[in-house]
Amino acid sequence: MNSMSRYYDCDPCSKHEFEPCKKKIEKFCPTIIKCSSPGSVTIPAATVAGTTFPLTSLTLDTSRLEDPCIKLEFASNLVAAVAFTGTLNFQIFRQCGNQLTPVPIGPAYTFNLVALLSSQTFSFFVCDCNSCFSNDCCTYTVIATVTSAVTVGTLSINNATLGAIATCGPCC
Repeated sequence: MNSMSRYYDCDPCSKHEFEPCKKKIEKFCPTIIKCSSPGSVTIPAATVAGTTFPLTSLTLDTSRLEDPCIKLEFASNLVAAVAFTGTLNFQIFRQCGNQLTPVPIGPAYTFNLVALLSSQTFSFFVCDCNSCFSNDCCTYTVIATVTSAVTVGTLSINNATLGAIATCGPCC
């Protein structure tokens, strides 16, 4: 390595005195990593369609990030003591500042359980890179919604955790 190797993408002979290099050095973007506390909920037998269960949530302050992009990762353990049959939708919702209602982030993930009698893991991730609330704290919540007509048996959703990795995104 020679003394010029630090200028690998800048022209040291340029008349602009390394302006492109200065801009790259001056721009700093922190990365935020945050995890929720594990949550747990039990879905009782004969639960009807449309019933919702909040599983876990975390609050994230992205005010120090320019055009933030957030990767949200959800993981849980589904445990049935009595054979469980039913369909659940899992979705992440965001609520920032003075918003009255939470906004869904990404698609709903459908999990169809047919006579589950043991345990099974369930996880997914979504990215939230289109937030207009970069100067605000936002709370992200994972909600499970029963979508089958009625459930059979009981299901415990254990160790439901939500993790977030946030950093600066590409400028608009």
